[in-house]
Amino acid sequence: MIADNYRVTTPSNPAGIPAIDVDDIRFSYGDTLAVEDVSFTVAPGEILGFLGPNGAGKSTTIKMLTGQLSPEAGKISILGMDMPGQREKIQGRLGVCFEEKNLYLSMTGSENLKFFAKLFGVNEFAPEPLMERVGLSTRLDDRVSEYSKGMRQRLMLARSLVNTPDVLLLDEPTAALDPVSAIGVRDIIREEAARGAAVLLTTHDMHEADDLSDHVAFINQGKILTIDTPENLKLKHGTRSVRIRSRHGDDIDEQVIPLDDEGAEDRIRDAVSTEGLMTIHTEEATLEDIFVEYAGRGLT
Repeated sequence: MIADNYRVTTPSNPAGIPAIDVDDIRFSYGDTLAVEDVSFTVAPGEILGFLGPNGAGKSTTIKMLTGQLSPEAGKISILGMDMPGQREKIQGRLGVCFEEKNLYLSMTGSENLKFFAKLFGVNEFAPEPLMERVGLSTRLDDRVSEYSKGMRQRLMLARSLVNTPDVLLLDEPTAALDPVSAIGVRDIIREEAARGAAVLLTTHDMHEADDLSDHVAFINQGKILTIDTPENLKLKHGTRSVRIRSRHGDDIDEQVIPLDDEGAEDRIRDAVSTEGLMTIHTEEATLEDIFVEYAGRGLT
């Protein structure tokens, strides 16, 4: 099933003017078509989850958005400017956090941020607030070679914010992070969107995509399969039912009650009024389930 319309307008951007506007872009590596007629938009303040397995075309698309590659067909507009035609102007307003680290290991964390701030022309830059924001305030003056993998990931995120970007391109931003650090990074992503930045997020963590994204785009074999809100996708592809588990002595009873069945309300009331009630959950499809339905394969 292919979506007919990939364009979205969010309440935070009622005029529908996108920060990222991708129109039928295409790119090949030799005879291999990596991205085929991909279109999507991201509004200011919107988070778009860009989801697909390895080799689906996500990285190639991001490289075209950053100007590292030029599309063979189609158009890319970022903040109303043509990419790659106005690449330098656009790059000055981008924040990019790649999964592959390209930090200067012999420099301290503070020196890394100051160096990249200078490249962006940010005057009188103070690294301390950003280092504190990503939980590295006590490691300001330590060389990055002494950082753990997770600490380097957080420094990469801080580096992507030195120029207060209007567009954030985040590739697996919570990879290698412990649960507490991952929660902190997700909070920062929400804060950046609330500030008005457009965020394009790639992740293999479907819980993260569901939690953060205003819309998600499924891409596989270079093609967009669908774009919608996580809620709409789950309602469209899930089942309207409730799973109730109760303990009766040493036995555990489990009921799945379809919400559209006649008498469902009475059955649910009876089930939850029992003294042995353990859990009650709504049954809904996960984004992983839905992706498999569209693509016939998982996200790994």
